[in-house]
Amino acid sequence: MARSRLVCGLCFILLWVALAFAVTDARVPATTEAGGFGFVYTRSKGRCTPQFWSSRREAWPKMAPQRSSVSKIFGSQVMERFRAELTLLEAAERNDEAGDAFARLLKQSTASLLNSYSRKGFPYSAWEVKTLLIQALVSEEAAALQADRFAAANHACN
Repeated sequence: MARSRLVCGLCFILLWVALAFAVTDARVPATTEAGGFGFVYTRSKGRCTPQFWSSRREAWPKMAPQRSSVSKIFGSQVMERFRAELTLLEAAERNDEAGDAFARLLKQSTASLLNSYSRKGFPYSAWEVKTLLIQALVSEEAAALQADRFAAANHACN
């Protein structure tokens, strides 16, 4: 009888400790920068990144359909840098942005635009995203700087 109480007590303590770790870990992002997984549960790497939007795990905002051309959404000025028939989905899926500030700007701008429509509290409005993209097309330095700003907002967003 005493032994079963001891075993039952130990099981209760272990369960309590496990739950404490689960609650603590739930507040910390489960994936690390290296791609490892958390202790109790896992989740995808950010709900606001270009990778998330290109995965099509969530419906896109009606104001910016996946098959809309970048030039129709952002304005005709983007046709100077990108092909006219490039879609928003293709812009989010791009993997050629390494070393190309303009490609990175477009990829991060697309995610920021989608976030501005679908995430409350996102720091940029849709109008600001469109305007800042057009303004950043003047040089590679401006494009890289604005891409970094959009990337920071996209990664900080929930």
